[in-house]
Amino acid sequence: MMPDALAWSVLLVHLAATLFMVGLIWFVQVVHYPLKRAVGQEHFPSYHHDHVVLTGWVVGPPMLLEAGSALVLVLWPSTLIDPTWALVGLGLLLIVWAATAFFSIPAHDRLAKDFDPGVHRRLVRTNWIRTLAWSLRGILWLTIVGSLGPVTSA
Repeated sequence: MMPDALAWSVLLVHLAATLFMVGLIWFVQVVHYPLKRAVGQEHFPSYHHDHVVLTGWVVGPPMLLEAGSALVLVLWPSTLIDPTWALVGLGLLLIVWAATAFFSIPAHDRLAKDFDPGVHRRLVRTNWIRTLAWSLRGILWLTIVGSLGPVTSA
């Protein structure tokens, strides 16, 4: 059983990483992905390459931190969190990662060659899976943390 003080720390790191990703995915879904269609055929391959490289630096660390802390919350339970909710949160995160692997990455790989309107539409449409799953995660973890009340020291 994880000590409560450590569980609080892991939980807050997890919440911060999740909320960062919730905000980022909504920006990507509503602004960034739709604007890809306006880049133009001539500049799209270099634009897309730079997008993938630079985005990796922004999303990689919080995604890994979120995944690592989600595993800690499931594998080392504490008295603070109902293990069922930790599993639900991990399940939603697995949906995010699966959608990334099966939809987003293949679409980005195809768009790296040249802009294809059909692939672009599919990328925007399937990204709703990640957007909704991350949003549900944000609501879940805000609810859990909010229900715990203030941190007290023993």
